[in-house]
Amino acid sequence: METIKVIKKIAVVGPESTGKSTLSRQLAKHYNTVWVPEYAREYCEKLTAPCTWQDEINMFKGQLALESELLPKANKILICDTTFITVKIWSEYTFGKSPQEVLEELPRRTYDLYLLMDIDLPWEEDPLRDFPHEREYFMNVWRNELENLHANYVTVSGSDASRFKNAITYIDQYLQADEGGMLK
Repeated sequence: METIKVIKKIAVVGPESTGKSTLSRQLAKHYNTVWVPEYAREYCEKLTAPCTWQDEINMFKGQLALESELLPKANKILICDTTFITVKIWSEYTFGKSPQEVLEELPRRTYDLYLLMDIDLPWEEDPLRDFPHEREYFMNVWRNELENLHANYVTVSGSDASRFKNAITYIDQYLQADEGGMLK
């Protein structure tokens, strides 16, 4: 009889320059598992013109494909450096609406725990980052998105070292929680 491997998906999400990729790498190492990088970063590095509607759809599909590819390689948990919700947020900000396939996938593609990264770290310049003065706006957008999904999420704040420690505490609490895994 084949054992079904249950993988808990932990999504590290939030506005630009909040330490998502760094924390995702650290958590994957700590939990001896794999992490799903942000597909949009690699995709956007190759763009030679401003991002289009089709680019947003391509990033959505790429993020899902990358996550599906890495899920079987995970060890109990899969750390996701952001999710396709980012496509929804950027599309709505840039184009005033979100691709229909993104909206349809939202209720189907869930994550067990979201770590919402706070904007209390200093902004770090990066050619792929656009909105240093709108971090509070995007933090509120992320909170609203997670609330609308009735997502199980916590906000992770503090310096790099304390973020890592806090994230481990939240994940461990989640993993040890009663059935349903909701943090109290």
